[in-house]
Amino acid sequence: MKPIVFSLFGHSLLGSIAEKLELDIGKMTYREFPDAETYLCFHSVLQDRHVIILDSLDRPNPKIIPLLFAAKTAKKMGAKSIGLTAPYLAYMRQDKQFNIGEGITSEYFAKMLSDHFDWLITIDPHLHRHQNLNEIYTIQNNVLHAAHLISSWIRSNVNNPVLIGPDSESEQWVSGIAKEADAPYLILEKVRRSDDQVEIKSFNILPYRTHTPVLVDDIISTAHTMIEVINHLKTKKMKSPMCIGVHAIFANDAYRALQEAGAERIVTCNSVPHASNQIDISDIICQGIQNILIDH
Repeated sequence: MKPIVFSLFGHSLLGSIAEKLELDIGKMTYREFPDAETYLCFHSVLQDRHVIILDSLDRPNPKIIPLLFAAKTAKKMGAKSIGLTAPYLAYMRQDKQFNIGEGITSEYFAKMLSDHFDWLITIDPHLHRHQNLNEIYTIQNNVLHAAHLISSWIRSNVNNPVLIGPDSESEQWVSGIAKEADAPYLILEKVRRSDDQVEIKSFNILPYRTHTPVLVDDIISTAHTMIEVINHLKTKKMKSPMCIGVHAIFANDAYRALQEAGAERIVTCNSVPHASNQIDISDIICQGIQNILIDH
């Protein structure tokens, strides 16, 4: 039987991915009881089938229990394999104990998913101190990258760009996008004072006064870094910048704050459904799923 795909939280890519891969879209009921406990029921036959759950893990806490219950139920129903396609993968930030008593939640989260799923696909996870997901995930995983899609969008939509990366950790990623987009780039020096306070050290933008600044980051969450950069660009009388991110988290009112700060345009991939989505990742997701299913 054909592989079957479900989305508990209604990801916008479900229909296109199912169509491109000729997957069955599964039928299920998922809801909460009045006391906020999870109820779910699969209405499709899962015996001896590859089951794919497609959901991004932004705002993860309300999602994780239903996802784990769904995986456990699918296995009880005889699924041949069950994989999680999570275009955005949460809990990558806390990858060490910075202060006594802190939990290393990236490891704990990886253990939970690894215990319930057979494989994992994601796009541009926020790897910092880990070289790859295999350091914390014990299941087969396929990490996909949106860099070439971003480069293509920049080439088609931005005149005379200069790319600006947020910190030294982003240099390899941003430099690759810049090279493919045939554009120069700058890497900033960032000091994070707290979850919502970021300081950008002064940088020399003068050689690029005639360029269009393109601020690029993997995740736009609080947007404080981009806002600080925009404020700096204003003092240098630069053009209003484009802001591009892979994952549109936009915590609280970050999207509105970034608009009000002076972003000319805000563009993201559709890994996390949002009004800013302009770059389609469905083809690379499909390729990733095909590659993993070959091994199962």
